Amino acid sequence: MNDRSILAGRDPLVFAGSPLDRGDLLRRDEAALSDLLTGDDGWWLVTLDGDPALQGGTALYWFRRTEIAPQADMSTALFLGHYKGSPCFAVTLASADQLPLDAEILPARQAAMALSQDEAAIYAQAKALHAWHGRHGFCATCGAATRVKSGGARRVCDSCESEHYPRVDPVVIMLAVDGDRCLLGRQEAWPEGMWSALAGFVEPAETLEEACARELEEEAGVKADIAGIRYVMGQPWPFPSSLMIGLVAPILDATVTIDPHELEQARWFSRDEVRDMLAGRHPDAAMPPSIAIARRLAELWADEAI
Repeated sequence: MNDRSILAGRDPLVFAGSPLDRGDLLRRDEAALSDLLTGDDGWWLVTLDGDPALQGGTALYWFRRTEIAPQADMSTALFLGHYKGSPCFAVTLASADQLPLDAEILPARQAAMALSQDEAAIYAQAKALHAWHGRHGFCATCGAATRVKSGGARRVCDSCESEHYPRVDPVVIMLAVDGDRCLLGRQEAWPEGMWSALAGFVEPAETLEEACARELEEEAGVKADIAGIRYVMGQPWPFPSSLMIGLVAPILDATVTIDPHELEQARWFSRDEVRDMLAGRHPDAAMPPSIAIARRLAELWADEAI
């Protein structure tokens, strides 16, 4: 689906729409980056175990480097880009003990729902990058230690000279539809009554459409019309670093047979039921919160826009 008019007048998805100039040219100048990272210009956001420090519960707490250097692990410092003309950085904390009294560490998903569009996107970049660096301290080629380069945009191995770049995992998330009803599933660990679109990682040598059809058949036993699968929208998802690829998938065989290792339940919901779920008036079923692309897909389908 290439018609972007379906998104007109709707808020962008949380974590999308980053306002940063990521500074590709600047990242090629290690000396200039080093001066920025050790200088007093710019603003720093901090995270503790991936969760951000907020001020007033609704905005990122921005620090000067001198304010957070004593308690931060400066080896984790990342250059995110320029925001409103100022360099923007991120760093991790070992403890929140020395944060100002008006700063609070908020769980990632809770913070995402409270932050502005711009700040949620900036935080998502910092969270995803820190997660990647935390898992790639050693070279996948030779096993030697790697070090940060380009302000965090890559790591290099001094032993074999391999370069490693942050990766994004593509995930298809699809609203399977059969006429005036759509397929939703739930996992046992989810809150009581919560239902969502089915999703799964794209595997090697697989198109998005093939991944969508495979996941639907594996998890719920339904067969999709591959030729009719349409792209709707994408969403960065920093848990830890995925790109959620929203699709709508018409079904050829609607018989549901779930894989109990993947789902607790899956069933068809009418359009009116989904409207009730979105409005919070369904007696025993609810949609995911506003940060989830699954909810946006359901909203578009309920509005008959997809």
